[in-house]
Amino acid sequence: MTHPRRRTGLVLGAGGILGSAWTAGALAALEPRLGRPLGELDLVMGTSAGSVLGAALRCGMTVDELLAHQHGAAPTPDLDDALPDIGTLERESGNGRPPVPLPWIGSPRMLASALAHPGSINPVVAASGLLPAGRGRMGSLVQLVAALQARLGATPDRWVPGAPLWVVAVDYDSGHRVVFGRENGPQATVGEAVLASCSIPGWFTPQVIDGHRYVDGAVSSATSVELLARPGAPELDEVFVLAPMASHDYDCPREPLAAAERAVRRVLTRWLDAEVRELRDRGTQVTVLTPGPADLAAMGGNLMNPRRRDQVLETSLRTSVATLDVTATAA
Repeated sequence: MTHPRRRTGLVLGAGGILGSAWTAGALAALEPRLGRPLGELDLVMGTSAGSVLGAALRCGMTVDELLAHQHGAAPTPDLDDALPDIGTLERESGNGRPPVPLPWIGSPRMLASALAHPGSINPVVAASGLLPAGRGRMGSLVQLVAALQARLGATPDRWVPGAPLWVVAVDYDSGHRVVFGRENGPQATVGEAVLASCSIPGWFTPQVIDGHRYVDGAVSSATSVELLARPGAPELDEVFVLAPMASHDYDCPREPLAAAERAVRRVLTRWLDAEVRELRDRGTQVTVLTPGPADLAAMGGNLMNPRRRDQVLETSLRTSVATLDVTATAA
């Protein structure tokens, strides 16, 4: 008697350059446990840095190719000229520092709406509108995803064929969270959606799609995993959440920036735990992977610092295997 295949979702959270490196290492540990290519899972949802990796997987990039790209090598000969290297992406990100912002706030319209209708907009999202308007732009992200999508082949609606790919962003004028790739979601190419999801307020300029300005989905939630417990979400038996901005086990940094980052991380972890409980209450099995003390020591306090990327990746390749072993034993 054959058993039906479990319907599996993958949620990849925000985390900047170093979060992306950690996630790549965690994906390398996860794929052998699932016994199937991660890009073929029943749902892939990504936010910010997680949207880049999620889109790459759903566009046919293998985990080995992701690791090669993280190491600065061309994943495959056919992508050698088409795919921007990791160094180009890091330079466009500011090499760990945001470019000097423009001398005005990012979203007066959203702030006006939040004041006129108290409680209608997530307070954290509304606060992001106070940040100065960013001027950075990562056009190479669009080039990266377009190259992968061309290899796979796009659908008539400019998305990817097959199982759902969800990319989370925030409408910077209304303050509402949006999901590209979901039924009735905004129309965009995968590259446009990824760039929207990665547009950190105050750092990058918002991505404009059909007259709407979009910013980093992490402004609303680092993973948005609770969306999978809401009406309209696909029925899933199990969900794996890779959350580089949360942790359940910490280091003890002395450096002030790292100590401040850990304080913010603890808040984000509590929010993640609440979202995961909501999904588990629906009857879904949820496995959460987060950086541990060794990973955090490798990351330091600035998740956009490219000089730590190799160390973070190599640490994650080691620690994620051990974390999954513990998780499997506990289950």
